[in-house]
Parts: sequence; structure tokens; C-alpha cells
Amino acid sequence: MTCLSCKSGEMTESTTTYTVTLKNCILIIKNVPCVKCTQCGDELFNTDILEKIDDIILMAEKMASEISIIDYTKVA
Repeated sequence: MTCLSCKSGEMTESTTTYTVTLKNCILIIKNVPCVKCTQCGDELFNTDILEKIDDIILMAEKMASEISIIDYTKVA
């Protein structure tokens, strides 16, 4: 698949680190599956992954300190 952003790179299976700022902390989720552009680095997530990220965010909001780092492969 060709990248939708740069129109020249190829999208390949990869993993990434997903970071989100919540009202009470910064959450870092490591090893999140994605497809990533070999040219510009743009990342896309499928619906199942996005739903799991939402679940992780809800869980982290309940127990989080100022910074939380979660490994996706250990909670997915």
C-alpha cells in the first residue's frame, strides 16, 4: 500500500510508541502494532488496535501517576 500522506513511501507492518496527554498524566504505550511509511514515517492503526488503545487509556486514567508507561504486548 502506498502512503496516503507523502504518496511515495510504502506502508509496512511495524510497531510504534503511542503517547497521549490525559488530564492527570502522560501515558506512553510501547510496542503498538501499526503500519508505517518507509519514507515519511506516517503511522496508521487498524480499528481493533484503536479500540484496545482506548481500553488501555481508560485503565490508565484510573490508576495513573504523572507518567505511565505500558507495554501493549503485555496488556493486549
